[in-house]
Amino acid sequence: MSKYSTRLLGFGDNVVDIYDHLKTMYPGGNCVNVSVYGKMAGCEKTAYMGYFGDDDRAELIMDTLEKIGVETVKCRQLHGENGYSRITLKDGDREFLDFNDGGIRGKTPYILDRFDLEYMKGFDVVHSGNYSFTEEELHKIKEAGIPVSFDFSDDSTEEYYEKTAPEVTYAFCSFDGTDQEAEEHLKKIISMGPKLAMASRGAKGCILYDGRNFYRQPAAPLTEVKDTLGAGDSLIASFLTGYIGRMKNGMAEETAICESLEEAAAFAAGICGMEGAFGYGKKYE
Repeated sequence: MSKYSTRLLGFGDNVVDIYDHLKTMYPGGNCVNVSVYGKMAGCEKTAYMGYFGDDDRAELIMDTLEKIGVETVKCRQLHGENGYSRITLKDGDREFLDFNDGGIRGKTPYILDRFDLEYMKGFDVVHSGNYSFTEEELHKIKEAGIPVSFDFSDDSTEEYYEKTAPEVTYAFCSFDGTDQEAEEHLKKIISMGPKLAMASRGAKGCILYDGRNFYRQPAAPLTEVKDTLGAGDSLIASFLTGYIGRMKNGMAEETAICESLEEAAAFAAGICGMEGAFGYGKKYE
């Protein structure tokens, strides 16, 4: 039995993270990661929806999602190269070397139809991100009454926020500035429409703003660091899983936020002890 009644759908990117120094490739991508981490964090149901290529990299991700139990019934497989990124590690921190802009997925927009939207209505939240090529479809999800979670990462421009944030319910980003700068950034995001906005700050933890109060969560201690690749995505997934589940159970919102942030910090720290985003690596020649 799942820990929470949360139902989470990742809509957008999937990539294979190729570790040149290990000759190993791992399944990943923000939306795939959030779906998998949601499952690990106790969601009642998680699913992934997006385009795959038809090469061995695509097969690795599809096979892994099936093994983990993430639903993929709304995915499509296209003729072409799957998305990948080449990565190396320096002292446990990732360093990106090369990527192919999503492969065939980057060339083929996913146009949502009424059947897709009806499927999405079976979830509490649909998560996407700024590498997913889904921006033009977000308004359909919002208009269908489905909450949207979105990862703006650390490289979204102000114009991108202005275009995308009004369609978003839960906004996430990475932010390296001071506490005051992070607070101002979150205020600006909330002014564009989202209900909650969170800035993850690595070893500094994270800050969340709900339009009234700021919530600060220190990073949890790391017992073992193998790979920080999935830290941000796992923070998002665990927070959404816990927050939505607690709210569905009638918990007061402030308490739900505080408990979910603390749980998410601990979950993300544990993920840093895994290789790749969530393991399941495959050697290549």
